[in-house]
Amino acid sequence: MLGITHPAQGCHRCRTLILLFAATRLLCFWSAVASMPATLLAQPISSPPAGNTRADTPLDGRDGRELLLRNFRPQTAMQVAKTPLRKAKFPVVDVHSHFRYRLRHSPEALDAFVQLMDRNQIALCVSLDGRWGDELQEHQDYLWTKYRDRFVIFSNIDWQGSGTIDAPETWACHREDFARNTIERLRDAKRRGVSGVKLFKQFGLKYRNPDGTLIRIDDPRWDPIWRECGQLGLPIILHTADPVAFFQPINEKNERWEELSRHPDWSFFGDRYPSRDELLAARNRVIRRHPRTIFIGAHVANNSEDLAVVSKWLDQLPNLHVEFASRIGELGRQPYTTRDFIVKYSDRVLFGTDGPWPEQRIRLYWRFLETRDEYFPYSEKEFPPQGLWNIYGIFLPDDVLKRVYHGNAVRIVPGVREKLEQWNKQQRESGK
Repeated sequence: MLGITHPAQGCHRCRTLILLFAATRLLCFWSAVASMPATLLAQPISSPPAGNTRADTPLDGRDGRELLLRNFRPQTAMQVAKTPLRKAKFPVVDVHSHFRYRLRHSPEALDAFVQLMDRNQIALCVSLDGRWGDELQEHQDYLWTKYRDRFVIFSNIDWQGSGTIDAPETWACHREDFARNTIERLRDAKRRGVSGVKLFKQFGLKYRNPDGTLIRIDDPRWDPIWRECGQLGLPIILHTADPVAFFQPINEKNERWEELSRHPDWSFFGDRYPSRDELLAARNRVIRRHPRTIFIGAHVANNSEDLAVVSKWLDQLPNLHVEFASRIGELGRQPYTTRDFIVKYSDRVLFGTDGPWPEQRIRLYWRFLETRDEYFPYSEKEFPPQGLWNIYGIFLPDDVLKRVYHGNAVRIVPGVREKLEQWNKQQRESGK
């Protein structure tokens, strides 16, 4: 024989060699896997490792990668008229601003904002953070030492007093003499030049009775206070409840999900709080019980999503007025309805911003109220703070603008008329 291998023996030998080769490769693979970092092993197969060039390339919707909502920055292709106004057409009285909370009593910030007021024809601002007693004096000194003719101040009721914040049974408002003491403080504030009272949304949503239940807005214990405000001629600005979205679940159907996900403490959804309708109804009962007291519903009476309902309230409650601070985002996306509403109730709507704000945002108010511009931002922030939409101008007539900008405030807020007349006189003397 010449050493020729039988075919069956050759096939067996080949299979043996193949199996040995495969086993060697498999052993090498598992050795390599065992040496990999745990963080890399934890990554799902579909996620490229950090530094992968595909992850670092610009997003392309055709490649299957998803876009996070917080990274969504659409740039409109709309080509529309732009009328950026540098100042209001007529003198402005801003009835809703917060100079204690936003400026923190900084003299430099106040000087800068008064210069902004001058540039934009804002004659007066109403600061709603006056408080009582020594704190009131401190706020008056801050605003009035240099700019007495430019600011009006509202006081705030002190429900807690010297009590402990987490022990409502110690709060001043639960003492029998609370209404009487508050009336004395109101009279003192009036003598010191205060022009009104501001109630914050915690009244109805946060402040509690000794038994842990929430204080009711329409509790008859407070009626003497509201009655006294009417007798003193002090209007009351009420911030009751909040936008509709804040009382809804923070889920995929909530149109202000992005805002609420950043500020979950702004949500009042759930059984811990009264419903929004209950709060607004309680507020309206108070207004109805005190027809000689002027009430101003902050933020379009906190119902800017449904102006038909606000119209009914204004028809039923002749002592109710509204202002639209921080609500042009809502009003500007329903421009036809908003324009009709403000024109119809032009003697009941006041101007407010919720500022002090940056100048870019302030000027968006002029653009909204005075122009026919379409589809423009309601905020200077790159990511809209209240909802992912733009707004439209409502080009109000001049007579309506004058009432909204200052006429209604002159009529119902003490001290505004005299200070506005002084401002107008100074403008004439300076040739402006």
